[in-house]
Amino acid sequence: MSAFEVRGQTLGTERLFLIAGPCVIEEEALTLRIAHALRDMTRERGIPFVFKASYDKANRTSLGSFRGPGMEAGLRVLARVREETGAPVLTDVHSPEEARKAAPFVDILQIPAFLSRQTDLLLAAAQTGLPVNAKKAQFLAPHDMGHVVAKLEAGGCRRILLTERGASFGYNNLVVDMRSIPIMTTLGHPVVFDATHSVQLPGGLGAASGGERRFVAPLARAAVAAGAHGIFLETHENPDAALCDGPNSLPLGDLPPLLDTLLAIHTAARA
Repeated sequence: MSAFEVRGQTLGTERLFLIAGPCVIEEEALTLRIAHALRDMTRERGIPFVFKASYDKANRTSLGSFRGPGMEAGLRVLARVREETGAPVLTDVHSPEEARKAAPFVDILQIPAFLSRQTDLLLAAAQTGLPVNAKKAQFLAPHDMGHVVAKLEAGGCRRILLTERGASFGYNNLVVDMRSIPIMTTLGHPVVFDATHSVQLPGGLGAASGGERRFVAPLARAAVAAGAHGIFLETHENPDAALCDGPNSLPLGDLPPLLDTLLAIHTAARA
């Protein structure tokens, strides 16, 4: 397993790690509060932590949906998060140009699930020299991620994370096949489980996606038991008021007991 270190956080070893933050940057003060809270609760538990937030959600269901502050303003906020918390920062990019522009401000680039087969985007992200988190598309089999890995490696990237986020199952629904976690582990890179996007109901609210927040914790527990090296989740102080992905985001206050449970399962599963 090719573990790697980023800003003092080691990802992919025997320690469970967390990638978390709000879906999108709504305002700077809120983003910083969430980042500090996550940094503190993970530090207390010895969990390697990466902060995640998007400056632009380019694949919202409706044209009128909130997308974020945009690249320039959003990257300034992410740079401040990194400076104030000391935590590595991850954000998603949607084009080769975005990958190159975002790279100086963040520590990990993320390839959105819908774009995980876009060769030019994968190569551009790899060529920045940053680690890359590639999310498995909802339409891909887990072993198909081997081609994604091959493209990233061809671009010079060896610090790779692979993220399971559910598979399309009919209209407006996703399901998770936990077999995908050990299958993707055979590709030689740490595997992450996205516990909040996996309970999303794409387009389920008509002009926006819905979600089934009550399933975040049980799926996260199952994924850690199945061998996931890290957990990805979106969290918010008040998910019901969030401007993006609120129905499937976890309330920030619910996270500490869930982390304690996941750590206990992680220890037991690897005993």
